[in-house]
Amino acid sequence: MNVMVREKAFYKSFFWLTLVIGLQNIISLGVNLSDNLMLGGYSETALSGVALANQIQFLLHMLVMGAAEGLVIMSSRFWGAKDIGSIKKIASIGMRMAIGLAVMLWLVVFLFPHATLSLFTSEAHVIAEGVSYLRIICFSYIFFAITNVLLASLRSVETVKIGFIVSLSTLLINVALNYVLIYGHLGFPELGASGSAIATLTARVIETVIVCVYIKFYDRKIGLKLKDFFHIDMGLFKSYIRIGSPVLMSNTIWGLAMAAQTAILGHMGEAVIAANSIATTIFQLVTVVVYASASATAVLIGKTIGEGHMDRIKPYAKTLQVLYLMLGLVTGAVLFILKDAVLGLYAISGDAKGLALQFMTVLSITVVGTAYQMPALTGIVRSGGDTRFVLYNDFIFMWLVVLPSTALCAFVFELSPLVTFICLKSDQILKCFVAIVKVNRYKWIRAFHS
Repeated sequence: MNVMVREKAFYKSFFWLTLVIGLQNIISLGVNLSDNLMLGGYSETALSGVALANQIQFLLHMLVMGAAEGLVIMSSRFWGAKDIGSIKKIASIGMRMAIGLAVMLWLVVFLFPHATLSLFTSEAHVIAEGVSYLRIICFSYIFFAITNVLLASLRSVETVKIGFIVSLSTLLINVALNYVLIYGHLGFPELGASGSAIATLTARVIETVIVCVYIKFYDRKIGLKLKDFFHIDMGLFKSYIRIGSPVLMSNTIWGLAMAAQTAILGHMGEAVIAANSIATTIFQLVTVVVYASASATAVLIGKTIGEGHMDRIKPYAKTLQVLYLMLGLVTGAVLFILKDAVLGLYAISGDAKGLALQFMTVLSITVVGTAYQMPALTGIVRSGGDTRFVLYNDFIFMWLVVLPSTALCAFVFELSPLVTFICLKSDQILKCFVAIVKVNRYKWIRAFHS
């Protein structure tokens, strides 16, 4: 029996959504990479300080994406049922949630920047660089939340090209401003890490303006207006909380876990911080297609359920799992081949470069597991309606397995940074066994009212 779907429309939708979302993601990450590269050429201390500050940005990203993913799960079903009114109401709920989270994180960072970064390292000069960056970049948090909720609303109705345009504009603006503000070119002052923060803040404001202009003048599917965000449907709000809160909680514990991982590595020295920053940034850049495949899956599965074509869900899930493995193998090979060339772009110490090379070698192997289990669980299972399972799974693996074992490696047994890093990434392989069983039992297919 051939498990692969033979519908051309299925492959066209999946690869189109994955491609465009992937391009958007790769350009979005290009913003971080441009900061990473330019600061890496400016000062290893500046690079390390901004890398720590960006852990707060990563937590914000996870919180906002948690609010947005709950929106996409529900809105994609409404899109399948052609219920535009409900999509507007869900967009309003998602926006309130995301802005509320961004404001809370901004308050913590703005009021306690030094204390926040001290959680990650005790290196005073690294913290000082990070604080100068954090005091400015925290003002971008609300703009980031608004932009990404609006883009998620559009993505749920299969409008994805605008995300690519927005991300490209952000990258170009950020690179140009980084060039003049970090190093002091073209008559501008040399601001180092602070200049990088100003560049990113400016780019975030402009991208929010672009997406708002698109929605007002060019969108023909949803027709969102400002007044739509002043009303809340309590019935849909309850459904959103039931479906979306496990996603938000899962993303929150994941974001906190990543911060805890950085804190563990951060207390192993400046070279380890820099190496982890480089390896993680390059890894994120190479794996954009993997994460895009999860987003594409959420839209496809949600829309199919909304249309009432339940007979298509199982063959779609089987086919998607094969596609995930193929993407993982290709991604791992690309990361392994490019790692030496990429490290040549950084002006860092020999110790940091050697560690970064080791870290990327580990990631080129574990990415195969990431490529399978992450979209299988967050794409198929979540969009099918079982949003709690990923929460429980992430909590168990990250907080009961990975972080305790990593802390023991680093602080009790005092093992090398490489062994510690392997422990940090072990869950990416272990979760595959859980994903295989969970996805192929098909108990995750649920309606909103269940």
